[in-house]
Amino acid sequence: MSRCLLSPIGLVPDVIPVLGYADDAIIVAIALRFAVRHAGMAAIEQHWPGTDAGLRSLLSLVAARPAPR
Repeated sequence: MSRCLLSPIGLVPDVIPVLGYADDAIIVAIALRFAVRHAGMAAIEQHWPGTDAGLRSLLSLVAARPAPR
């Protein structure tokens, strides 16, 4: 079963082990980084539905820093 993330045509086909899904992960990280930078950290923290640990994990993935409290 094939799944597409943003486009039905992946940069690297998903049938190639590891690399097929790595390009999808990179696209997700770039999209998340864009959202964090443009929405602002306060908006991300206000609307984050998950745990604080999950938010910290997400922010480390996109190389963003949480807002000081």
